[in-house]
Amino acid sequence: MIILTKAVLVMMISLILSIAFAIFLIPVLKKLKAGQRLSEYLEEKHKSKQGTPTMGGLIFIIPTIVVMILMYLLGKIKFNTTILIVILTFLLYSIIGFIDDYLIIKRHNNAGLSEGQKFLMQVIVAVIFFYLFMISGNEPLLWIHTLGIKLDIGFLYGIVILIVLVSSSNAVNITDGLDGLAGSLSLIAFLTFGIISYNTGWLEGYEEVALFCFSLVGSLIGFLLFNLNPAKVFMGDTGSLALGAVMGAISILTRHEILLIVIGIVFVIETLTCIIQRVYYKITHKRLFLMTPIHHSFEKKGYNEREIVKIFCLVGILASMIAIIFGVVL
Repeated sequence: MIILTKAVLVMMISLILSIAFAIFLIPVLKKLKAGQRLSEYLEEKHKSKQGTPTMGGLIFIIPTIVVMILMYLLGKIKFNTTILIVILTFLLYSIIGFIDDYLIIKRHNNAGLSEGQKFLMQVIVAVIFFYLFMISGNEPLLWIHTLGIKLDIGFLYGIVILIVLVSSSNAVNITDGLDGLAGSLSLIAFLTFGIISYNTGWLEGYEEVALFCFSLVGSLIGFLLFNLNPAKVFMGDTGSLALGAVMGAISILTRHEILLIVIGIVFVIETLTCIIQRVYYKITHKRLFLMTPIHHSFEKKGYNEREIVKIFCLVGILASMIAIIFGVVL
């Protein structure tokens, strides 16, 4: 019951702080003309969103960090390497996203960080992650609980960390194309990871990781009040890269990298359709899907944004239920 009480507490405080911060931040972003620039390939109904403030990820990033610091100062959580890795990954990827958003706004086009610059920054984060991971006594194990597989892969585990962080951050970034879609799916994912994390009693700092997830859930609820259709603010790369990366980080720390695929199945499908579309087009010069990411294909089929978000969230909820059964019960 103590963890449940703490979970409710951090969600409540994060929710209140995120709403208060959003009320302050959105007018500031408008004044600074930090508007989103949209792709020319999007349908006409998306054109009205041109200029909607971006960098809204700060609405859930800052309150989450503030609440975790507050809980530490109140003696409700302990400081350890595990939660340090989580928070650092969250912050460093948000900085990468913030720089990308800033450059896009400054240049008045969609040319932010180059792929090379972004990848170099992500490699640096992975190296820091791997170093902290190893000095805290963790073993570089490729560990698949369900299949009973446990392989020590040594320094190659650093590459696994990089792949997971890059893949998960880009997957959320790709999915962030409709009002409330990435935020809602992330909320479901972190609620799931919060439950799963609390079941990893063998992990030092498991309770802190769980509370981080629940705090982020509260902040995301506050953010979604302003991001659901019609959105008053977008999370931008500032938010999407941070969410995806920390999702990947938590899956690594809790040894549930495979479950990340299940929990984030919609993110995975969105990413795979983009890859498949690109490869298929290069080979045949034809499109397999009407438009990718796949949520835009649904739009072209006549579904409106709210319907698509509902359908995708339902898939996310069902997948998370399955993940909880495997991650907690089995």
